[in-house]
Amino acid sequence: MTFGKKLLNIAVCGVLLGSLFLVAGCGGEKGNDKQGAQKVLKVGMEAGYAPYNWTQTNADNGAVKIAGTSEYANGYDVIVGKQLAESMGATLEVHKIEWDGLAPAVASGKIDAAIAGMSITSKRKESVDFTAPYYYANVVGLVKKDTPQATAKSVADLKGAVATSQLNTIWYDLIDQVPDVEKLPGIENVPGMIVALTSGKCNLIVTDLPTAMAAAYANPELTVLEFAADAGFQTTKEDVEIGIAVKKGNKELVDAMNAKLTKMTEEDFKQIMQDAIKFQPLAK
Repeated sequence: MTFGKKLLNIAVCGVLLGSLFLVAGCGGEKGNDKQGAQKVLKVGMEAGYAPYNWTQTNADNGAVKIAGTSEYANGYDVIVGKQLAESMGATLEVHKIEWDGLAPAVASGKIDAAIAGMSITSKRKESVDFTAPYYYANVVGLVKKDTPQATAKSVADLKGAVATSQLNTIWYDLIDQVPDVEKLPGIENVPGMIVALTSGKCNLIVTDLPTAMAAAYANPELTVLEFAADAGFQTTKEDVEIGIAVKKGNKELVDAMNAKLTKMTEEDFKQIMQDAIKFQPLAK
């Protein structure tokens, strides 16, 4: 063998070895893109915000494994996420991230999107882009059945209530519409809100309808206050439109998701939410 041929053989082997590493890096799974690698849609959520998302110990009802853990995520956001991933020829990968860390995780590229019951607000649009709405969430009150607040027919009737909600949400801001309200500091997550209410720390939670319905479903001592339009919490369009956050400028992903979302109706969204509420864990 000549020296030139020996060098050529070494170079060919190097290319083949490099190709082997590339295939191994893709997990060896055949997917839907031209390179044969499985596409993955990395999505972040709290996995503690039923019925939008929650954590469970098994794969029942189509739950998805939470990346880096032995736990699974399920709920409205997971169902929608799976449908979006499927429409794009990808698989859904769920990452469990605290509420305040979701937008930064999207902006940094740690995840592709946050599907987490997030209102499409002007302030949030400064750091992330949003898809079309994937849910429309009316704002309501959540109270204990055996309290004076349970008889309220309007926000005005809740005068003097001791109230709280989740920190850094539209709901927390809307507490100010209750006359003479005693507004407690915001709470980091929905389970904490429910504990505050059931323990008597507060007598009113302001939240959206799905969250309130899920809490009342799991806790029979609670009831939802859904008022007539002219007697309820006064909201704007951005208060009730729930969207999926993606990295600024990622028009390709926004368009891919919207291709699916815009074909779905508000009734489709409501049906998925009703299904999620029915099979949420009844943890108290």
